[in-house]
Amino acid sequence: MVPAGKRESILRALDDEGIDYVVTDETSSREYTATVTFPLPSAAVEPVLERLREAGLDREAYTVVLDAETVISSRFDDLVERYEEGEENGDRIAREELAARARSLAPTWRTFVVMTAVSAIVATAGLLLDSAAVVVGSMVIAPLIGPAMATSTGSVVDDRELLLRGVKLQIAGGVLAVVAAAGFATLLRTAHVVPLEAADVFAIDEVRERLVPDVLSLVIALGAGAAGALSLSTGVSTALVGVMIAAALVPPTAVVGIGLAWGSPRTVSGAFVLVLVNFLSINFAALAVLWATGYRPESWFRQEEARVATLQRIATLGVALLVLSTLLAGVTYGTYRTATFEEDTRVAVDDALAGYEDLERLSLTVAYEETFPFSRPKRVTVTVGHPPGRETPELAGRLADRIEALDDPLLRDGGPITVEVRYVAVDVGTSADRTAAATGVRATGAARSAPAAVT
Repeated sequence: MVPAGKRESILRALDDEGIDYVVTDETSSREYTATVTFPLPSAAVEPVLERLREAGLDREAYTVVLDAETVISSRFDDLVERYEEGEENGDRIAREELAARARSLAPTWRTFVVMTAVSAIVATAGLLLDSAAVVVGSMVIAPLIGPAMATSTGSVVDDRELLLRGVKLQIAGGVLAVVAAAGFATLLRTAHVVPLEAADVFAIDEVRERLVPDVLSLVIALGAGAAGALSLSTGVSTALVGVMIAAALVPPTAVVGIGLAWGSPRTVSGAFVLVLVNFLSINFAALAVLWATGYRPESWFRQEEARVATLQRIATLGVALLVLSTLLAGVTYGTYRTATFEEDTRVAVDDALAGYEDLERLSLTVAYEETFPFSRPKRVTVTVGHPPGRETPELAGRLADRIEALDDPLLRDGGPITVEVRYVAVDVGTSADRTAAATGVRATGAARSAPAAVT
């Protein structure tokens, strides 16, 4: 809408830019003389708006940006070539559109609270059911992309209100998700709907994989933040990206709530670190991508202040992530050490059993102390099969010596390791009258264990 006295200068600016327009006289209000409609490529919206403001278009006038399905015109093709191929803007939307989209993604408090609580409760149910489908469903309904994008957008365009709203929503969302998950899990536990001990709960696959974060978790969160910023700045749908961001945030917060409900905060400390890393990584990546894309405040005298503030926030988030990444690298290394220890232990046990013709290792498990970020083995359990009626040798001490002789860092950390051997009678036979060959296995008698401490 063209303000009074600015009609000629605004139309001249459009003519200089080579933009076709339609002018409609305005008679309903004396503040505006006309309404001007013109098509633009997405990349041209921001520079053209700046040119029009220089020509006299102020913020009191209404400026409405609409998406056009298709524009058929050779003159419009020239604009596309000039702005999208020859300018630095690329295909990013205008800063005003960016801020508007970020605001629309940040829901009202009532909607945000209800949807966050529901998603946390659904995620908790899915984790305890060990159902990946239910966990994915909780990610779909989680309204978490809006607060992260609002925080980053408010920072780069120097919109303090939008920035503070995004920060408040993120903090409130994280706390609310943990409280909702803890409350729902406590209800399930006290009502004996899930009659499981803490060890059984944390052994569920969907829960266990989120107890110990690693470097790959950092990569996932950084990718989610970068994808969210790119989808927001290019006008692409953010629905699927929102699911990716929720995937990094909702299940770990639900695991923290489950740990609190089962009274094992030490066990879920890894999940808490994962939540913290994911929140910081998403904000860091989104902020860096939007700044690198070229978004700045409208007023030039505010650009330096916004630049300093944004770079300070990026640096602060980067330092925090660097510290936490060191911890994640240690966890990843610890996972590698446990896998190496288990493989070396299997080899040592098989070598020890090689001298017994009728003995066979059926299984080998290693139990670890519940510590974070590093785990230390405390018990090795070996199940050995033998023919029925055969006297079983005392293998615990021999296997303990073999394991003790391993040059493994986990054994140098100190503390005894108990080696337990369980013997199972295995009956193997054939039946030619039914099939060409068949094998049967029968376990008889009670399992016997012989513990030995390695010092």
